[in-house]
Amino acid sequence: MAEKSVLFEVKDKVALVTLNRPPVNALNRAMRREIVAIFDDISARDDIRCAVLTAQGSVFCAGADLKDRPDADIPGDFLEHNRITRETGNAIRECAKPVIAAINGAALGAGLGLAAACDILYASDNATFGMPEINVGLAGGASMLRTLFGRSTARRMFFTGQRLTAAELLQRNVLEAVLPPEELLPVAMKLAHEIASKAPLAVIYAKRAANMVDVMPQRDAYRFEQEFTMTLARTEDAREARMAFLEKREPQFKGR
Repeated sequence: MAEKSVLFEVKDKVALVTLNRPPVNALNRAMRREIVAIFDDISARDDIRCAVLTAQGSVFCAGADLKDRPDADIPGDFLEHNRITRETGNAIRECAKPVIAAINGAALGAGLGLAAACDILYASDNATFGMPEINVGLAGGASMLRTLFGRSTARRMFFTGQRLTAAELLQRNVLEAVLPPEELLPVAMKLAHEIASKAPLAVIYAKRAANMVDVMPQRDAYRFEQEFTMTLARTEDAREARMAFLEKREPQFKGR
């Protein structure tokens, strides 16, 4: 039986998702479907409160598998390919739980898209980042670049395929930290467990609010968040958090 292209394990309310398609974790359609299914599962499961996305080997993800390009002679093949390509990132971005990227090497093209879909980004000191589609006669990924970089940097990378180092992304405040490879996953998992210790409904609403305020005017976004605060204030977990604070003890959250 062939080994899965994406590994998935859950422990102590944290999901670890690991890209596992050697040698460079290139994305084909089957692997994309695995990613979508896993992150939909994470969204639905009560025993998961945070997720970490990383990869096996020395490359996080080299992008799309060029051997799995759609066939223009097959009606609908391009549309089906484009749909699963979009949904790969959307499944991560729209995941109900926060997703932390532990980028352990080059993140290129669709690989950079995966990282950009995550909420919080860490990288190893040997990681590089680029959108090299222009080098194979294609153009795609500007929508991902603009979520991470300013206008000039995004367009320079898009028009040239140039890569940036993890240190350069740290300088631009894109990454939380740049770490030796052996420290990357432990640091990401430590933060995931901290997030998982928070009130689960509050974290779900916080993720939803963070996504929505990205695309809303400030006035509307704040009103939107206030509605969430009103809803959460009525939950058992909010009352438990207040009592635990007053009683100087750890809260016991029930997710309701």
